[in-house]
Amino acid sequence: MAEPLPPTRSRIPGSGLAKGLAVTLRTMMRKTVTEQYPDVQPDLPPRTRGVIGLFEENCTVCMLCARECPDWCIYIDSHKETVPPAAPGGRERSRNVLDRFAIDFSLCMYCGICIEVCPFDALFWSPEFEYAETDIHELTHERDKLREWMWTVPAPPALDPGAEEPKEIAAARKTAEKLAAAQTEPAAPTQLNEPGEGAS
Repeated sequence: MAEPLPPTRSRIPGSGLAKGLAVTLRTMMRKTVTEQYPDVQPDLPPRTRGVIGLFEENCTVCMLCARECPDWCIYIDSHKETVPPAAPGGRERSRNVLDRFAIDFSLCMYCGICIEVCPFDALFWSPEFEYAETDIHELTHERDKLREWMWTVPAPPALDPGAEEPKEIAAARKTAEKLAAAQTEPAAPTQLNEPGEGAS
């Protein structure tokens, strides 16, 4: 046997309309706050996604950003160069050299996948958003323009005081401490036998 349904509350006709009008009236009575842009710049949150900056020195032309981009708006050209051996008798190595790195911001959807997949921290978010152009072709930023955006990238947030020290910094600090200790430690005196003295 099916259980009886709970009794429904009787609704007053027009109560939904009255609630909606009450919200409208409350909003109408509030003071409006208008930001006087562009005279007053907006206070942007620290993780604002504005434009993408390129730190060219870190780019190894691995092409991960271009491959993972869902809009195919990243264009990379490179060539290989032969690097002489680091030590005598070693073999020559080849490395990729960046020729072109461009992002078409008229296609970009600001998903941030390129920044997330970059293994060498070559791409960063900049909070700058004022780069509108009258010609859509000007929205393709070449590597010189992308390098300029790096000056506007904010510094990373400070680590939590209770956080563990990053492994890279800890290793670099230990190495520096060892080198400093080795330089300040006096050399142990060597004992020479006088001529004519033999070991007893």
